[in-house]
Order: sequence, then C-alpha cells, then structure tokens
Amino acid sequence: MRPRVRFAPSPTGYLHVGGARTALFNWLFARQTGGTFILRIEDTDRKRSADRYEKAIIEDLRYLGLDWDEGLEAGGEYGPYRQSQRLNLYRGYAYRLLKEKRAYYCYCTEEDLEERRREALRKGQTPRYDGRCRNLTKEQIERYERQRRRPTIRFKVPRGRVVVSDLVRGEVTFEPEPQGDFIILRSDGVAAFNFANIIDDMSMEITHVIRGEDHLSNTPRQILLYQALGARLPQFAHISMILGKNRTRLSKRHGATSIAEYRRKGYLPEALVNYLALLGWYPPDGREVKSREELTEEFSLGNISKSPAIFDDEKLTWMNGHYIRSTSLERIRDLAIPYLVEAGYLRGRITPAKGKWLLRVMGAIRAHLNYLAQIPEETEVFFTKEIKISKRGERILKRDSSKKVLLALKDRLKKIKEITDRNFKPLMKGIEEETGYKGEDLYLPTRIALTGKDKGPELHLILPILGKRECLRRLSERRED
Repeated sequence: MRPRVRFAPSPTGYLHVGGARTALFNWLFARQTGGTFILRIEDTDRKRSADRYEKAIIEDLRYLGLDWDEGLEAGGEYGPYRQSQRLNLYRGYAYRLLKEKRAYYCYCTEEDLEERRREALRKGQTPRYDGRCRNLTKEQIERYERQRRRPTIRFKVPRGRVVVSDLVRGEVTFEPEPQGDFIILRSDGVAAFNFANIIDDMSMEITHVIRGEDHLSNTPRQILLYQALGARLPQFAHISMILGKNRTRLSKRHGATSIAEYRRKGYLPEALVNYLALLGWYPPDGREVKSREELTEEFSLGNISKSPAIFDDEKLTWMNGHYIRSTSLERIRDLAIPYLVEAGYLRGRITPAKGKWLLRVMGAIRAHLNYLAQIPEETEVFFTKEIKISKRGERILKRDSSKKVLLALKDRLKKIKEITDRNFKPLMKGIEEETGYKGEDLYLPTRIALTGKDKGPELHLILPILGKRECLRRLSERRED
C-alpha cells in the first residue's frame, strides 16, 4: 500500500525545533513517495494540554509549509484525529486483551507502587512491577472492589527478547521488559501513551513511524502490543537527537528553541525548512542550500545519520540571511511592515508612494539583515528625526577635516535640485577635490553626521533615500564649534 505517515504532537507546549524536524522528515517522505501525511494530536494529558498550544502548532506547521493530507481540520475516514475523542476505542481494545487473557486488572495503589520502588532501590535493585496482580483470586478481587479501588489494566509481557528492525539504526535487540508488566489503561479510563499510540497507528494504517530516537525505548512495548493484537507492524525509523553546540540536549540555554520564537524574530520558512532538513540528514551532493523541491527529490531515510544532530544557531542565522538576500524586495518590504508598525515608524495606510519609498529602504538595508526583527534598528536612520551620535562619533566630527567636509557637503547640496543615484558620485568627488580629503576622512564624517552611526548601508543608497531637504536639516542642526 502507499506509505502513510503521521506527525502526532502533544499540545503541551509550543512546537520545538525537534518536533518540527520530525514533522518535516515525515512530510518529505510522504511527498517523495506519493504517500499520505497525517496530523494527529495526542492530548490525553488533559492537565498539561491546552487549546492555545494546539492552535500554535497548527500555525507553525502552516508557516513552514508542511501541509497535511489527512487529520486535524483536514478530516479523513480514520478520524477523529484527537486522542481525547478516541477514548472508547482504546478501552475496547484494552477489554479485548483482558478477554484474551493478555492483560489483567491491577489494584495496586500509587502508594503501594512507590513503597515497592523505594524498597527495590534500597536493595540496589532495578524497580519493576512484580506482577502480584497477575493471578488474583476471586476473593482478592472482591475484597479490592469492596475497598472501592479503581484498577488499572496491565499488559502481560511475554518472556523473551524483542528485536526492533529500524530503517535508520538497523536491528536493535532489547532484553525482556525490565519494568515488568506495564499499564495500558489507567484507573481513570484514559489510555497510557504506548497503548493509545499503537492503537492509533494500527487503526489509521500507518506504514512508517518516523520519530525521534527518544522513542526507541518505547518500541519494544509497542511491538509486543502489535503482536498481541495480531496487527501488522509498521516500519520504524528513529532519527537522532538534536543537541546544542556543547553536545547537551537542546534547551533554552542554547537560544531560541521553538518555531514560534524564530517566527517572531523573522526567520523565513524556507530557511528554517532547509536548515531543519540538515539536522541528521545530509544531501548526497554535499550542497547544503536546497529548495523545498530539491529536498523532496533527494531526501532518503537511508541517508539519515545515526549520530546526534548539532543545532548551530549561527549557521541557521547565516542561512536565513542568505534567503533574505535571495528573495524579492517586495516580499521583504511586505514582511517588514509589521516590525516597522510595532516600532512606531509607520502609521495608517501604506500609500503607493510610501510603498515605493519603503522598497528603496529595504534595498539599502537588505545586505545587513540576518533576520527581520533587525529591521527597526537597521532602518532607524530613515525614520528618526533626532540623530544620536556616540562620544567617538563626536570626536571624529570635531576634527578640522570633518568640519571642512561637512561644510562643503552643505554648500554643494544647496546647489543641486535633489540627490540621485546618478549625481551622488560626482557630488562626493567634488567635495574631495575641494577639501583634499578622501576615503575615510571624506565618507566617515558624512555618515556620522547624517546617520549617527559609523557603519551601515552604503552612503550612495542612504543619501538619495533621505533626500536633499532631510540631509540639509540634519547638517544644519549641528552646532559649529
């Protein structure tokens, strides 16, 4: 059958880069093979799950362009696609295992289990469920029922090793279940993760389970459940963990870790998709900058590395800057508007004339951008009415050479109609010939006096955008010492 893969996040937080990478690998595999990509929500943890997180996950996936063929909001014949709406299905399968003597009721309380766990640790043993409820007598069950104990349902773990055939890691052998018989249905009637997960995959006819390496240890339990239910096993592919540059698990101390944070900072979706694809997978031709179409064509589970992926925020930022410089100015201009509005630089409707002016501004600063949240700082020179000059800048402007250059600039500006791309070079050449100053002695005081900064966009881009009147105003506001 055609491949069917799924991304099944829990709405207990924002979409992490690790989750986004998992979603991307599933999406790429589905698109390359002509398969089906499904979005499912695992929300049985009702205490931590929240609608706002579910909404945010959906928004982030759409932002990344990871469209799904079936599942939440898209519908499909295998729904519903939220675990909280599938509880009766899980209970039905749990009761089936009870009837077939592959599971049993366990009346142990949390206090009982905790006491036995502490006792095992005191003896230097690995805590495990001892199976004491496996063969309860009728009288014992009646006594527990009179005590109004609410039982869990535990799966009877068969003896023997479990071999996981993994498309990334090869064959991985697990010794008999170290924790003993495990819970499949909690006392409140809610399915445990491993049970709900395989029931969903089984009933939705998932053919390939592509997920993080941290789930590899769950796989033996899930395989045993598949076998107990007489179901076909999917193919497993466990992708490597994502670590920070110090080779510890990626966390807040390494910087932004959620897609929402990168969205707010103004990272382009194509840059994020490109970089996420490189976390654990490497292109056969070694070329790292890839379009979505190229990634889809070249992606292969066989090329996924077993080694941990190292998340390098600097490399992602470099790649994002590359995409910013490669995309159209019109797009950058449109994406910049919310940042400029938030900074207070823009108000009201953007007229066609204002839109053209903004396009020139974006053309001037684009080479200096690594992400869009830098736009207010980079464009401040074009919107501010008050030039703030550093102490170093003031010292430079107090030089005799600087005073002569600025005086000549002011005189020559008064004699021209407007500053244009064509007359900027002759303008500066004339000042050079008049004052005898060139290079840094010519351009640095001009930049500082008009922008307040000693670096930034090229002056031949800045001055025509500011215009003659604004340049003269800024020069005139300086006191002559």
